[in-house]
Amino acid sequence: MTRLSVNINKFATLRNARGGNNPDIIQVAKDCERFGAEGITVHPRPDERHIRYADVKDLKKIVTTEFNIEGNPNEKFIELVLEVTPEQVTLVPDAVDAVTSDSGWNTLEHEAYLKEVIGKFKVKGIRTSIFVDPVKEMIQGAAKTGADRIELYTEPYAHHFLEDKHKAVKDYAECAKLANELGLGINAGHDLSLDNLQFFKKEVTHLAEVSIGHALICDAIYFGLENTIQLYKRQLQ
Repeated sequence: MTRLSVNINKFATLRNARGGNNPDIIQVAKDCERFGAEGITVHPRPDERHIRYADVKDLKKIVTTEFNIEGNPNEKFIELVLEVTPEQVTLVPDAVDAVTSDSGWNTLEHEAYLKEVIGKFKVKGIRTSIFVDPVKEMIQGAAKTGADRIELYTEPYAHHFLEDKHKAVKDYAECAKLANELGLGINAGHDLSLDNLQFFKKEVTHLAEVSIGHALICDAIYFGLENTIQLYKRQLQ
């Protein structure tokens, strides 16, 4: 069974746009879990434009499923993760001014750096995942860093899904097979939706977890949060 981790960043974006504490991020996380989510994902950025560092610390106290913290491992981020000790940290090579994640790591070029960072998290017993493009060389490089998992960057798949879904998923299926052979767990995320998730799950074997935020929260506006989470879980069955 592939686990669904709900990325709650956009709820924090809505809260921050008006000030105050509406929606309440803590209650949102509790409700997502109550409605069936098997994990909560957050991606704090240096400018704290959505999830704040204080939110991460508060969420750690109440999340009862898997807590996954994503981000570029700068010094402040590393300190936060080591303090909070989530079940999983996902390393993403975001630029400081990135609107959203737009590429995976070059695991060959950054092998030494990733090894160093991952070593710090391993001491604390934190499972580490590396955000990667569906390129076999990057998967092979990820295996050399000591990472436990990869997270496949799925925006290109989502972008090309309606043109030719079989072609769109081909590299992902092949990279997932390779990752499994190399002993890496497989996560996926970015622009997965009710339209394209079921096919991705069917074609990409050994998929342990998907992290979904933007599309799920948009759907919740129409369908309600509880119903939407259940709709996404059905796509993963």
